[in-house]
Amino acid sequence: MQPETLPPSNGEPIRYTLTFPAPETHYVEVEASIPTGGAPQLELFLPVWTPGSYRVRDYPRHLEALRVESYGGNPLRLEKVRKNRWRVTTWGAPRVHLMYRLYGRELTVRTNFIDADFALINGAATFLTLTEPGPRVHEVAVVLPKPWREAITSMPSSAQGGPFLFHAPDHDTLVDSPIYCGSPMTYRFEVEGVPHVLVNEGEDGVWNGPRSAADAEKIVRAAHRLWRTMPYPRFLFINLITEASGGLEHQDSTVLMTSRWKSRRREGYLEWLSLVAHEHFHAWNVKRLRPAELGPFDYDQETYTRSLWVAEGITSYYDDLLVHRAGLSSRDEYLRDFSKTLRALQKTPGRRTQTLEAASFDTWIKYYQPDENSPNSAISYYIKGAAVAFLLDARIRRGSAGDRSLDDVMRLAWQRHAGERGFTAAEFEALAAEVAGEDLTAFFDATVRGTEELDFATALEWLGLRFGEEPVAGAPPSPTPPEPEGERAATATPAPAVAPPPPPPEKAGWLGAQTRLDNGRLLVTEVRRGTPAFEYGLSVDDELLAIDDFRVPADKLAERLAAYRPGDQVTLLVARRERLRRLSVTLGI
Repeated sequence: MQPETLPPSNGEPIRYTLTFPAPETHYVEVEASIPTGGAPQLELFLPVWTPGSYRVRDYPRHLEALRVESYGGNPLRLEKVRKNRWRVTTWGAPRVHLMYRLYGRELTVRTNFIDADFALINGAATFLTLTEPGPRVHEVAVVLPKPWREAITSMPSSAQGGPFLFHAPDHDTLVDSPIYCGSPMTYRFEVEGVPHVLVNEGEDGVWNGPRSAADAEKIVRAAHRLWRTMPYPRFLFINLITEASGGLEHQDSTVLMTSRWKSRRREGYLEWLSLVAHEHFHAWNVKRLRPAELGPFDYDQETYTRSLWVAEGITSYYDDLLVHRAGLSSRDEYLRDFSKTLRALQKTPGRRTQTLEAASFDTWIKYYQPDENSPNSAISYYIKGAAVAFLLDARIRRGSAGDRSLDDVMRLAWQRHAGERGFTAAEFEALAAEVAGEDLTAFFDATVRGTEELDFATALEWLGLRFGEEPVAGAPPSPTPPEPEGERAATATPAPAVAPPPPPPEKAGWLGAQTRLDNGRLLVTEVRRGTPAFEYGLSVDDELLAIDDFRVPADKLAERLAAYRPGDQVTLLVARRERLRRLSVTLGI
């Protein structure tokens, strides 16, 4: 990455150094050199939440051993004044030296995670900084432990500072630029002359890296065809294949979490592609075209908006749509996922209790903190937002005889409202009405500010669709939205009058052993003649531990075998009379 020219800021930069003396203990150590400007006291703070994940996370709870010294090594007075703020008495020192460590073992897209294999460092959870108006450059140096090879972030680097010295022109950029450290597989491609990088952590011979990079490129190209512009100088996909889930958007990057086994199942892989499309779409919708309330950020407390349905719901509408436009899913697969969204909506009684506008506003206390009554009292702005976006798109298309669509609304919104100010709810609705060529007040009153049932009849009729029967028992359930990347999107392309049934599931590999759960152990109870289990030496009372050196959770043997096809050769790790054994098995049909 080439050095970039940074804008002027408030005085000298704040300089951080990150080290990992023993990453297996899940700690990162932070040193910060902070200019005082001659002030007798400084106030420092650490954010309590991160943009894109709308819940107070209280990151300071993971901070330990905070101390501050002058550059002569003399301790300075440090007083905690709030849960996330500290006051330093400088005694006139031109700079102070801050030292602390952070514990990180929560494997989510919004937190720090450090272990022997890799680290994910999120800015909001990591960097103490000054409470001051105006921008200031922040520099971050990363010292990697052996055998890690790379530190990767969307922040620009400096050729003068070694390979892992990064610059942020202001605190917002620092917070919005996660850092991956480890030894990943990386794939590079360009779209419209703009470089993109896919960073895969955890391929482990299962995840198809080249294929995932080629498909990510197709999604980026589909997004560019929609927006007709590239909003960033470089984009980074940090894809952590860690058996976790989720996605979080950032200004010039995104963090994705997935299971390696998704790449072995068609439906699972399409879910990952949808996640890629969703988070990448946010580079336009949210990070640059945003509700006016979402900036400048107040990192000390909640930031409320009634327009998260635009930010997340419309993005959820487009994620599968872009996968389809990229040529990566069939029409039938697309309609199947659209059906999941509507089915999830109609099975949530809270749709008759909470408005879409209220769901957006109350996300801080409801969406990320569900309880047993949440389905009765609340609705997801991802799910209902995607459904409303579908209805709005269909209405614009029908009213213009197919000449205009929601695409035109988003492009016009980009032209008028992308930038520092953002848009108000009233401005977005007025812009949609302008593109539609009709007054949409009643539409938004009913769909966004009301709780009556959504009326799909006109949209479905115009698109040539109709509702089908409920899936048969045993079919996969409608997905619960990972945070914050949303549900399945709806089609905006006319389709046949009757949506065909989804394709039959792929045949899974067959082992043929009967098993039972016993205090968390997966034990073999029966091995019949003529099965792969019998042929290759599995025995009753064997404890099945792993397939191909990947641990098999005791209740997920069938799910894991579904990732393999008949004829695949696998290695079973079993415990037999307390001795570990490996068995080579060819799965049957």
